[in-house]
Order: sequence, then structure tokens, then C-alpha cells
Amino acid sequence: MKFKNFFAVAAITILAACGSPYRATDTAVVVPVDMQASFSSQYPGATNVVWSPYDANVVLPIDWELTGWSPLDNNDYVVRFNYQNDDYYAWYDKDGTWIGTAYVMKDYTNMPSAINTTLTSQFPGYNITSVNREFQKDKVAYEILLSNGTSKAKVLIDGNGNIIKSKTKIQ
Repeated sequence: MKFKNFFAVAAITILAACGSPYRATDTAVVVPVDMQASFSSQYPGATNVVWSPYDANVVLPIDWELTGWSPLDNNDYVVRFNYQNDDYYAWYDKDGTWIGTAYVMKDYTNMPSAINTTLTSQFPGYNITSVNREFQKDKVAYEILLSNGTSKAKVLIDGNGNIIKSKTKIQ
């Protein structure tokens, strides 16, 4: 019986590890109670919640440099979860202070029209490759990856169409 239980636990662990770039690498990840409470009040109804220590070697779904968010280290936390039919990531520092949250927008048509106006005028000939919606304190921004075949651009833009930061790279 113990042998069957071992294999069941091993199979569940392997399946959980394959589903996310963030996973609990140590089953003893201890998340401070206050941090969990803050998360639960901010995202009631979140499902598939997985907490992990922050790991700078894991590819992030956002460009940390572009966001300008506070630097993190392995004493800080990332939580991956499902919320309102989207896959979210949120980051907390070691003191439990929320740094920010991001999710991939599947439908670009939901962006404010001012963003499309700015993109059309500032990046003519570029097509949207992906969009992440990012939240930090009282700010909402859109990190947009653009491509025109010969170059790529990343743009951080607010809901009013104001470019906060941008980078361009020739392919």
C-alpha cells in the first residue's frame, strides 16, 4: 500500500511540475499568513494557486526592466493562479508587499482605443504579437510586443495611450 501511495504522490508532483514555469520546487514553501490573506482579499475566487520563491532564472511573462518594478531576489515570492478565466502572475516582496500582477490578454480588442491610436501613429507597419496587462498599485499598463518583419518593439503604454517606455530591436 505504501508503494502505491508513493507512486501516486510522485505522479501528481510530476504532472504539477510540467504545467507551469513557476512551481513549488520544495513542498515546504512557507508563505507568510499575512501575504496569503492579502492575496486572497485581492483575488477572491482565484484557483490553481501555486506559490514559489522568486527565481531570477525563470523566464517571466513580463519585461521586468520595462515595468520599472522593484527588483526582487530569492527571498521574495511569485504566485501563479487562474482568475476570471485568465492565467495570472503576482509578485510579493519578502515583507508581503504586493509588487504587481500581470496576465496575458487573449483578446487585443479589449484594449482602450487610445492605445490603438498611439500604436498606429508611433509604430506604423507593426503588428501586435502579444499583450500583457499589468497592475501596480494604482496603475494599469499594457506591455505590447510588436513586430514588422525586420524589427521588434516592446512598448509599455498606459490606458490613455501614453508611452511609458519602449525598446526596439532589429531582427
